[in-house]
Amino acid sequence: MGTFISHSPAETGSLGEIWGRAAQSGLVIGLSGDLGAGKTQLVKGIARGLGVVMPVHSPTFTLVNEYGGGRLRLFHLDLYRLETRRQIASAGLEDFLEPDGVAVIEWAERLEAGSFKNVAIEIIGETDRRIVYDDFGT
Repeated sequence: MGTFISHSPAETGSLGEIWGRAAQSGLVIGLSGDLGAGKTQLVKGIARGLGVVMPVHSPTFTLVNEYGGGRLRLFHLDLYRLETRRQIASAGLEDFLEPDGVAVIEWAERLEAGSFKNVAIEIIGETDRRIVYDDFGT
């Protein structure tokens, strides 16, 4: 387990960028944290590290956004609006748990199955965040 204290959204994004540069195809990252914790900011950094130039937005209303044009494809999922096990099971997420690229899942704690690298973001101040994460091998 690693811990990173971020003092700004830019620092959070920089951590994600490091992970994106090192990412290998098939990587699945599960993010957890309160609204406004910085989950999407971290995904924006991962996208930069992968070489994605398209703007990254939270897929809250679409469930999945896919970004190409980088070294690997990025699949950005947001489970916030899926409240029940049945909704999650019927959403057809299986392919994203073994992606042809990198998948990042916001609100991943709602999944009951799947093997992914866990990242928990905790708000500890106005702009400060504690990011606790599984070893990414970077």
